[in-house]
Amino acid sequence: MPTRTAYTAKIEYLSVLDEHGNIDAALAKDTLTDEQVLDYYQFMLVCRHMDEIAFKLQRSGRMGTYPQNKGQEAAAIGVAAAAKKGVDWLVPCYRENAALWMHGLPMHYILLHWMGDERGNKIPDGVNQLPLCIPIGTQMLHATGMAWAFKMRKEPKVAITFFGDGATSEGDFHEAMNFASAFQTPTVFICQNNQWAISVPREQQMNSETVAQKAIAYGMPGVQVDGNDLFAVFKAAREAIERARAGGGPTLIECVTYRLADHTTADDARRYRDPKEVEAWMGKDPIIRLRKYLTAKGLWNDEQQAAAQTRAEAIVAQVVKDAEGIEKPPVSDIFDWTYATLPPELERQKRTMRTSSLGQNPEQAGLASAH
Repeated sequence: MPTRTAYTAKIEYLSVLDEHGNIDAALAKDTLTDEQVLDYYQFMLVCRHMDEIAFKLQRSGRMGTYPQNKGQEAAAIGVAAAAKKGVDWLVPCYRENAALWMHGLPMHYILLHWMGDERGNKIPDGVNQLPLCIPIGTQMLHATGMAWAFKMRKEPKVAITFFGDGATSEGDFHEAMNFASAFQTPTVFICQNNQWAISVPREQQMNSETVAQKAIAYGMPGVQVDGNDLFAVFKAAREAIERARAGGGPTLIECVTYRLADHTTADDARRYRDPKEVEAWMGKDPIIRLRKYLTAKGLWNDEQQAAAQTRAEAIVAQVVKDAEGIEKPPVSDIFDWTYATLPPELERQKRTMRTSSLGQNPEQAGLASAH
C-alpha cells in the first residue's frame, strides 16, 4: 500500500507592534484603543519601578530572594487585559505581577510574599487568582482542574495559567495539556518563553523549534506571539479566552520574550549569558517600543514621561511602606490557623509558649519546691 500523509500542521507567529514602534494597522484593528495603551504604558512604568525597588529591597537585606519581572510586562498585561476581571481566574507562576495587580491583588502582597510573610499569600475575597507558585509546573494542573469544575458547573469562566519555557519540560505540563484537551476544559496556557530555564537555554532543554507546536500533540490550538508586543499578546489571548468561554476548549500561547534580569536575586546570569544577547533584547523592551509608538502618534512626550515616572515612584514608595509597616502577626496565629481543634500537646504549647516538656510543666523537675 502507498504511504499517505496522516497529519500536517503549522504554527503561526503573530506580531502587531515591532520594536521600532511601527504597527500593523490591519492586525491592530479592534484591539486596544489609544486610551487603553496610554493607561497600560503608565502602569508598565509602575511595574518596572516596583521591580527595581524590589531588587534593592533584597540587596539591602529588607526582603528575601526575588525574581524580577523586568522585560516581560507586556505578556502579563496583554493577557490580563483580555481576561474578565472578577470572572476568569489567574493561576500564576512568579513573573506575572502586573496581571495579578490588574485583577485586584494589592501590590504590597507581592512584597509580603517575598518577605516571608504568609499574609501575602492570602488572596482577598473577590480576587480571582491563586497565590504565586514556586514549584515549577504544578500550577498548570491546578488551572486545568479548576477549568474542569467550571465546565461541569456550566459557569462561563476561564482558567488562565502562566509558566516559563522550562516548565514545558516537566511532566505536569504534559499531563495538564492532555487532560485539558481530552476533556475540552476552558483553560488557556500562557508560556512566557524568556529563553532561559534558570541557566539552561531553551534549545538545550527541548528539540522542538517552538513551544507552541507542543499543542499539536494534544489536539489543541497553539500560537506563537511576540511576547514584548502588547497588541499581539492581547489579540491572541482574547481570541483564546473567548473560544474557551464558548466551549471551544484550551489553547497554548507561546509569548516569545526575554528575561532581562537574573533568574532571581540569588542568580548571576553573567556567568552563562552572552552580554551581546542581553543587549540585543534590551532594544526589544516592551516599554521602549510602546513609548516609541505613543510618541510617533503625538500622544506622549518627555514632560509626560517625567510626570509618569514621578507618579510611579510615589505609588511604589507607598507600596513599600504598606509592606514594611504591616502589623506583626501574633504568635498565636501558628496555632489558630492550623487546626480546627488543637490537640492537647499543642494547646499546652499555645498556653505556655514553650515546646519543651520542662517549660510546660516545671514541677516535674522539682523546680517549684526549690523556691
